[in-house]
Amino acid sequence: MKVGLQASLSDANLDVAQVSSQRQLAISMSAIAASAGRTAPLNLCLILDHSGSMNGRPMETVKQAALKIVDSLSPGDRLSVVVFDHKAKVLVPNQVIDNPAGLKNEISRLKTSGGTCIDEGMRLGIEELAKAKKDTISQAFLLTDGENEHGDNDRCLKLAHLAAEYNLTLNTLGFGDHWNQDILEQIADAGGGALTYIQTPEDALLEFTRLFSRVQSVGLTNAYLLLRMMPGVRLAELKPVAQVVPETVELQPIQEAGQVSVRLGDLMVDSPRVVLANLYASQLPVGRHPLVQVQVRYDDPAQNLESVLSDPVIVEANVVTTFQPAPDPQVQQHVLALGKYRQTQIAEQKLQQGDRAGAATMLQSAAKTALQMGDQTAATVLQENATRLQEGEELSESDRKKTRIVSKTTLQ
Repeated sequence: MKVGLQASLSDANLDVAQVSSQRQLAISMSAIAASAGRTAPLNLCLILDHSGSMNGRPMETVKQAALKIVDSLSPGDRLSVVVFDHKAKVLVPNQVIDNPAGLKNEISRLKTSGGTCIDEGMRLGIEELAKAKKDTISQAFLLTDGENEHGDNDRCLKLAHLAAEYNLTLNTLGFGDHWNQDILEQIADAGGGALTYIQTPEDALLEFTRLFSRVQSVGLTNAYLLLRMMPGVRLAELKPVAQVVPETVELQPIQEAGQVSVRLGDLMVDSPRVVLANLYASQLPVGRHPLVQVQVRYDDPAQNLESVLSDPVIVEANVVTTFQPAPDPQVQQHVLALGKYRQTQIAEQKLQQGDRAGAATMLQSAAKTALQMGDQTAATVLQENATRLQEGEELSESDRKKTRIVSKTTLQ
């Protein structure tokens, strides 16, 4: 399996008269399969909240979704199940799927009780995944409906970073309206996974299935984007790199022996990750000039290969005497997606500070950005919430969670 790698500047022309030029570089990366179908086995851990607040329909629908996932696993795949209330336990130890009926019986018998301790569930889940992480695609689905009342949120984030170091991906699913979107987003971002909102019990099966389809499309793991800037080219100092597809995530670049590396995690087949890098180029003479070399380092679990390097891509700019802006429309879409997310983040900060008018103004700006992108769903949610604030209403927990989800993703 190889990497599909493409890179485009927001405008490939530079003005010879400019002392410094700013450009956004959009880098698209996906796994290219040599043959159809997933070749590396899946190593999946379900980390499920079974606290008392999950009683009734929520627990039943989550069990139904988990049972469907068991049915969807392929021969050779591995499953473990960890459950937590105010403490955690391993319900199904990590094992190859050779007795689905026995696993399903264990899941079906799950009852609700107690409070919520997310970090203990994460700790046991990471331990179970680590038992079979070699030459597999290791994924956790962490589901909770509440605040981490018996746990430590800082420990959650440390465990998420530890999981990424182990090449384990953490996906988070918030059920209902009383979970902490800040913590679950930070866990998913640090763990290289997706944040999912299950608004009602009836949505559980659909959202689990959607997330399972995503992990089934993973072909390569532990991917790092490598950027080698040419002389006179540098990254912006503030928030220089962000992922914008499949969801928006602020990324942390690391200086590494003459280049910058950024961890991406998994690469999917036919579903690219797109990263935006904010570059500054010093004045250059007329003609074509290389600005940056782009490469990806990755693991291929199906071939038992680690730290494989893709072929490099050299990004060039054309320096001209008569400059006419020629923005790349696809890169502009990515720039708008990042703008929508950052505007919404500012709105949430203002709301926390008690600045309702400022929050409403930023939500309106984010709604306009979403409209420019053609993201009607986000535009509607963001504008409705801006209007509520302007009319003196409070945003419900559901409103806040919808805002977070539409700011991170594009739902057209």
